[in-house]
Amino acid sequence: MPATNTSHHEPLVYTIPEAATALRISRTKLYELLDSGEIESIHIGRSRKIPADALRTYIDRLRARATRPAA
Repeated sequence: MPATNTSHHEPLVYTIPEAATALRISRTKLYELLDSGEIESIHIGRSRKIPADALRTYIDRLRARATRPAA
């Protein structure tokens, strides 16, 4: 079976407050990013969760934007 978690200490999904804390942003800002599609979320039952790889993807996208030369 393929590994689905790169670290034994990192959860596969985060709650909204956990994801906001991990990114060091407010819950309001996280909801803005979710609503705009910048960060992916999933539903497990009625709970909205943020996959750990969605946070990494978002950070990677920000880093790529920061390293692009200005036009």
